[in-house]
Amino acid sequence: MQKPKLLILDEATSALDYNTERQVCLNLAEEFRGRTVFFITHRLATIRNADLIVVMDSGRVAEQGTHHELMAIEGNYYCLYRQQEAAGDP
Repeated sequence: MQKPKLLILDEATSALDYNTERQVCLNLAEEFRGRTVFFITHRLATIRNADLIVVMDSGRVAEQGTHHELMAIEGNYYCLYRQQEAAGDP
């Protein structure tokens, strides 16, 4: 695979179990260190360590920040994250 400066992944790990998904994400983080990766996902635990999380709602940017920043403002991201957490999605 080439060494692109930008990688876009749209639900790329949605069919993987948690442990496999975690390993894929760790490998991607290492391989693409210093480059940009857009990781489009509904499984929020996947992006918890992202430098920047952008939350979309009805085609518009609703919120953006780190996981900790978004949890602190208790908006859309917070609600979705807590729902997934309560449902047992790691």
